[in-house]
Order: sequence, then structure tokens, then C-alpha cells
Amino acid sequence: MSKDVKAAFEDRLVTLALDDILPMRRLTDQALKSVKYRRISRSVEEVGVIEPLVVARPRTPGAWMLLDGHVRLAILRGLGAVETRCLVADDDEAFTYNRRVNRLATIQEHYMIVRALERGVSEEKLARALDVDVKAIQRRRSLLEGVAPEVVDLLKTHSVNPVTFDVLRKMRPMRQVEAAELMLSANNFTSAYAKALLAATRQTDLIRPDKPKRVGGMTSDQMARMEREMASLTKDFRALEASYGDDVLHLVLASGYLNRLLGNTLIERYLTTRHPELVEEFRAIISASSLDEADRPEP
Repeated sequence: MSKDVKAAFEDRLVTLALDDILPMRRLTDQALKSVKYRRISRSVEEVGVIEPLVVARPRTPGAWMLLDGHVRLAILRGLGAVETRCLVADDDEAFTYNRRVNRLATIQEHYMIVRALERGVSEEKLARALDVDVKAIQRRRSLLEGVAPEVVDLLKTHSVNPVTFDVLRKMRPMRQVEAAELMLSANNFTSAYAKALLAATRQTDLIRPDKPKRVGGMTSDQMARMEREMASLTKDFRALEASYGDDVLHLVLASGYLNRLLGNTLIERYLTTRHPELVEEFRAIISASSLDEADRPEP
């Protein structure tokens, strides 16, 4: 049976006076001096507020509660603005709102920059809006050059250090995919981890196999040892990955059988009296299966 999906926000933006918006927290001096604050400030000066503030409609006459956009509000007040457009949430809990937000991933930012450049926005204006150097815009524009499409698909929703893509370009496509899968497994997308994977990559898996690898702080002997260890770890990982489904199935079946077994009062009493160590082991197996079920994502 289909159910109506309730919208999280009202359909239309509202324009509110800044004096009618009540912040839920005060920005610290450290936040006001941060790179993030300066970057957003430059963006607002250049192109205005792109992402509207999020507010909750007052239940009684009074100020609108600010759920998201404290930095933008402070910047607007500093620029002398008197009003701004706002998105009205149906919940007055900032925590609930933040759970609904997906922040811009690195690859999504790349696509945004490319689209802006294609529509005629100059590199200089983008650099001012994002408070970065023009060279940084040029670098982000070519972020995915030499990166395998499968890798782009794997990493498209994650915040990845841009330098990580520079490291991946030094690998052949198949090795890029392996490296991306390892990053996902470890939930580590830093350039340091990417360089470690590069150090553990065989020469034949590099774009330039004739050119010796150079990773800062590592000798040739250390990289050769990492290659051997990575090959062994990859082999073990593949073996575990292949048997994981069968192992989980066996665990679930065994757990269900043991759960029914101990659910019989007579059997449980007999085992507890005669073989208490077995009862303890059986319950540990049942508990392990329950934890595994609890950790699985909902469909």
C-alpha cells in the first residue's frame, strides 16, 4: 500500500527581515576568523546567498528560529543587508534538519565548477566567490582527467582530498578501481592513504611502469616490501569476500537452530545442569548473529 510522503519543507521560499531571525547559537571569535567564514563571505559578496537560510515558523507571534545558516546570517548582517530569502522547515529541531542534508561532495563540486565555466562565469570570478586562487579553479576543473569512470562512480558521494585524484592518475584504470574500493572499505579518502596505496602498487600497474615510483619519506626497499604485503592482504581480502556470504548464511541458520533449541525449557535446563559451557557458547553464537543483523542497513 502506497503512503504519501510528507515534505520536509514548505513549497515556497519566504523573504524575512534579518531582525526577525533568531540564531540558535553564537559564533565564536575563532569561527569568525576561520577560512570557512572568509570563503563564504567572499561568495556572498560576489554572487549573493546561493543556499537559503533554513528557519522554523514561530508557533506564536515572534522571531523565526534559525536552524541552519548562522555563518551566512552573520555575513549578511556584516554587509549591511536587511532581509534575505529563507527555506521554512516543518520541524524546529536543528538536529533533525541536519540529518536531511547531504553536503557537497568533491566530485559534485567539480561538476558545479565545470557547469559554471561552461555558462560563461570567469575563472577569476569563481576564484573570488570560493576564496581560492585561480590555479585552484583550474585544477578542480580538470579534477577527473585520467580517472577511470568506475572510480568516479565509486567516489561521487564522498568528500575526497583533491590530491587523492592526482595520486590515482598515476595508476592504470584497474588499479585505480582497486584503490578506490580499498578507500571505501577503510572509509579513508585522504591523500596520505592514497600515497600509501601507490607505494604498494606494482610497477606494471602504473601508467608509467618505466618510471620508478617516488613517495615522500619512503625508500625503494620500503615500497617493495609494501608491494608484497599489499599483494598478500589483497589475496586474503578477496578470499574473505568470496566466502563472506556463505559464512553469514551458516551463522544465521546455526543461530536460528540454537535459539529454538534453548527455547525448549527442558533442553535448556538439561544443558545448563550438565554442560553449562556449551550453553554459554550457544548464547554467544546467537548474540553474534543478532549483532550482525542489527548492523545491516535497512532496505
